Amino acid sequence: MEKGTLLEYRLHGERRLAVADRPDGKKNWIVVDENGQSNSIPPRQVSYEISGGSFTQAEIASFRREVEQYLDPESVEVAWEILVEDGQGVDPADMAMLLFSECNPAQRYAAHVLLCEDKIYFKHKGDRYEPRSPSQVADLKHQQAVETQRQQEWAEFVARVQDTLAGESVDWASSDRIRIEALENYAALAEDARDRHTAKETLAALDRPETPQGAFRLLVDLGVWSEHENLFLRRTQIPTHFSTKVLDVAQSYLNSPPEDREANHRLDLTHLKLYTIDDESTQEIDDGLSIETLDGMRQRIWIHIADPSRLISPGDELDLEARRRSTTLYLPTGIVPMFPHELATGPMSLVQGQRCPALSFGVILDESGAVEEYTIHPTVIQPTYRLTYTDVDEMLELGVQAEPEIAELSEWAKRRQTWRRSQGAISISMPDASIKVYDNDQIAVELLEDSASRQLVAEMMILAGEVAGRYAQTHNLPLPFRNQPQPELPPEEELIVLPAGPVRASAIRRCMPRSEMSLTPARHASLGLDTYIQVTSPIRRYSDLLAHFQIKAHLRGEELPFSTQEVQDIMSSIGTAVKEASLVERQTNRYWVLEYLRRHSGEVWQAMVLRWLREDENLVLILLEDLGIELAWRVPRAVALGDRLELEVAYSDPREDQIHFQERIYQTAQS
Repeated sequence: MEKGTLLEYRLHGERRLAVADRPDGKKNWIVVDENGQSNSIPPRQVSYEISGGSFTQAEIASFRREVEQYLDPESVEVAWEILVEDGQGVDPADMAMLLFSECNPAQRYAAHVLLCEDKIYFKHKGDRYEPRSPSQVADLKHQQAVETQRQQEWAEFVARVQDTLAGESVDWASSDRIRIEALENYAALAEDARDRHTAKETLAALDRPETPQGAFRLLVDLGVWSEHENLFLRRTQIPTHFSTKVLDVAQSYLNSPPEDREANHRLDLTHLKLYTIDDESTQEIDDGLSIETLDGMRQRIWIHIADPSRLISPGDELDLEARRRSTTLYLPTGIVPMFPHELATGPMSLVQGQRCPALSFGVILDESGAVEEYTIHPTVIQPTYRLTYTDVDEMLELGVQAEPEIAELSEWAKRRQTWRRSQGAISISMPDASIKVYDNDQIAVELLEDSASRQLVAEMMILAGEVAGRYAQTHNLPLPFRNQPQPELPPEEELIVLPAGPVRASAIRRCMPRSEMSLTPARHASLGLDTYIQVTSPIRRYSDLLAHFQIKAHLRGEELPFSTQEVQDIMSSIGTAVKEASLVERQTNRYWVLEYLRRHSGEVWQAMVLRWLREDENLVLILLEDLGIELAWRVPRAVALGDRLELEVAYSDPREDQIHFQERIYQTAQS
């Protein structure tokens, strides 16, 4: 290099022109740019030397202006089209001659700039540039178009977000969904979200914290999520919407129900007075009760179960969707159904006044409450009354003469309960809460009493499950039997010293093992039954629907739709899904409990100490008696099991799953 050489070098990635002024040590040169700024640069920093004359610093600006008139990027494509057929490479001088028919310093440097900045047509190899193949050029053009579109969509998305945050109404583009979903995934799954980098890019562009909490707050501010978005549900694989295909199938069944395979075999029981008994808010009505007086004044109890298998077949679209979901999810904010709503609450349900298909269990009990005879039939029924638990409790209390069947059913339920206790059934009566959240985010917590009506329905459902279990065991049907190992209860002398009621019940409950599903009939300890199958909720539990498929096929004398191995595989699959659903229900209920208590932080709650969780840390389980809600609390003083305390909420944060109480202490007046 000589003094006066015009050269190009890079500084922080930026292309600069400068004139060599003097050596600086053995290798470096002092160069002066067009602004008169001097820099010492090593040879490796020089990206191009413009040969063909000596320049001064004052000439750089005019040289740049001369070069700019030759910088037409489209000319590179013209040169490529000429060179690609022969695959001939070029250097800047060759390119200048090809493009400009001359090769002065400004033209050579312009050719160098065009070749350096081209990312499509030529690839740099040594001192030359080789034309890419047509297929490579096509691929690169497509990639460039995609990136250009992405950048445009990104800029428009950020603009729409900023407009929304400013209070303006915007129409989201379909391409925005990907970025919004990335924010949703990051808010729910944190660093486990695969698309967290897309979410962080959005947060950074909006100068928001690049954290899951920042993503959550942005989604709330945008109105995409509410303040109480259910993150527990979003962290699961539980589907919350039905696919278009499933909805289309459901609509086709509504419009034109498939042929009823039992049409010629259904027992007509429409003459029986039939009661459905549920909570007022229940929409999926899947069970009803009748009582029939026989010759000799004996009575047959009928437990009628909705027959959704009338509409679907094993392996069809609706069956596979129900199997995937495994259960209806019951949340304070509403349900996530196993079947599409229109089917579940319409033709699948036992609707008052309508002729409905059912699977009915007719049972004659002996005087003690044990099963004496039973029969199972596909039936057609017509529900007479849709009653709530409150309705039935009032009817029982008032002794309504017009409906003696209700009192008779209640009496049989009591005998059944007595009989099961004689068989070793373990009854645990604990207060429970019903938590509902309405559209305006108002929370209602109702204490559920173990009333006569609820006991009546529970006993009849257990009775149907025993009959189903007996039938399956007798005929060796592969079905999901429910069993529960015998618990190791505390010795009687330990239980008797505990306060009667919730404290003692809590101690017993703690010892109860989980119930299990098995292909082998086995004892269910807490129910006091030697065999038991859940069959009474086929609209909302897939294991019940599976039992219906198998039992009905056997009643028809047909081959069972599911083999033993297939039932085993289904049980394994739905078992996992049901556990996940149960966890989400518990987590969501707890969230809304903490939110309810946060909103009522000024109230005083009557609490009972149920049991120690970690006595060495003063951690107890308390029962808020007015609400039927159990929570852990670290007591600040000595307490005994069964003690009643008056507590206030000192702090509650449902999103962080934290709650702290303080005891209300009343000062004694000094005389």
